[in-house]
Amino acid sequence: MLVSPSGSFASCVEDSSGGMNLSAGDCKPVKKARLVNGKAIAPASAPARVKAVIAWANKIRNMPYRYGGGHGSFFDTGYDCSGTVSFALRGGRFVSSPMPSTGYMNWGASGKGNWITIYSNPSHAYMVVAGLRFDTSMTPGDGPGWSKSMRSTSGSFIARHPAGF
Repeated sequence: MLVSPSGSFASCVEDSSGGMNLSAGDCKPVKKARLVNGKAIAPASAPARVKAVIAWANKIRNMPYRYGGGHGSFFDTGYDCSGTVSFALRGGRFVSSPMPSTGYMNWGASGKGNWITIYSNPSHAYMVVAGLRFDTSMTPGDGPGWSKSMRSTSGSFIARHPAGF
């Protein structure tokens, strides 16, 4: 894999002169995390705070699902959906206390983020970080986990993100 001097591009194609062809079609920003045995591995190009969110999420993956879990304290024996999102975001210093899913409907900046997007509605919240979904449903196990597959969000979830991320 070839990398630009800034370290932000991969899969660049050499041109016939032996130099790098840096046209938009040939080089894409590296922003996707990898999933290895259920654990997310942050891309090297990710900002430190995004790497911290992934690291904290990895700490609770495979913990049991527990309604209300993660709301009295970030550290708990089980986590519900918004407790899961809160714990991971705490790792990146994006939240100072746990929030319910309705709290994330107005949190941060509107729309999808470049690195982190929280999807919420009155009954569920989950997040996408560096291209992987961290959720308590439709993932392996019965609690928080990572997945490469995305869920449908059309009209049912509000997308928010930490400003600048």
